[in-house]
Amino acid sequence: MSPGPARGRTPGPDGGRRGPVRRWQLVRAGSDAVPPSTRRFMARARQRRMRAALPWAVAVGVLALAGLVAWTVLGTGLFGVREVRVVGAKLVTPVEVRDAAAVPDDQPLARVDLTATARRVGALAPVERASVSRDWPGTLVIRVVERTAVAAVPQGEQFAVLDRAGVVFQTVPRAPDGLPLVRVGKPAPDDPGTRAGLAVLAALSPQLRAELVAVDVAGLARIRLRLRHGRTVVWGDATRNPDKSRVATALLGRQADTIDVSAPDVVTFQ
Repeated sequence: MSPGPARGRTPGPDGGRRGPVRRWQLVRAGSDAVPPSTRRFMARARQRRMRAALPWAVAVGVLALAGLVAWTVLGTGLFGVREVRVVGAKLVTPVEVRDAAAVPDDQPLARVDLTATARRVGALAPVERASVSRDWPGTLVIRVVERTAVAAVPQGEQFAVLDRAGVVFQTVPRAPDGLPLVRVGKPAPDDPGTRAGLAVLAALSPQLRAELVAVDVAGLARIRLRLRHGRTVVWGDATRNPDKSRVATALLGRQADTIDVSAPDVVTFQ
């Protein structure tokens, strides 16, 4: 600081005049006035402050960027559903699958509940299971595994098609080619007659299946196989199915209209 110009004189204690009063002013010193050691110390201090603040600045930047990305992906239609691609559908149409999926257009792809969507598609009768995945930036992929037909059940003038679990997933106007018939009253997965008929069917040897026309389930202990050329195999109940299949297969060459293997240890012919 340097003294300012005099602003006048003031009386002294003895009534006389004192010297001029000086007022002080703050003057910015030039850079040459600061010693080099002080400048180095101040530079190092600034560097330490910058190094200490850098991680916080990076963290704030990362959080801001993550928030922007999350808002873009979850809160806008920029990455919304533009296409629903259906793979593996033959018994059901892609339109039926998309309707069952019920995913709105432009819904953010990241917010689609994949499990719930697969469950809705899996509720379609011909669908055994379904899986749903995302294909960025805007495609929902639904993969369908359809049920495999193992038998048909006559239902009036139509035929109900069953899978191995006894689920009726299709109704057709005529018997499907290559499918054996299972005659039961009310085909269903929880129907004992349906389960018994399918268990017998699954145990048949290839030779028996080649001759088979139908599995008649008149009761749980009254199961019969109707073969080609009017021949019949009395099966009885759905126990010891592998033994009965082996014995009936071995006796196919016998000249008999009826082969009774209900007690596979004691076989009778007619």
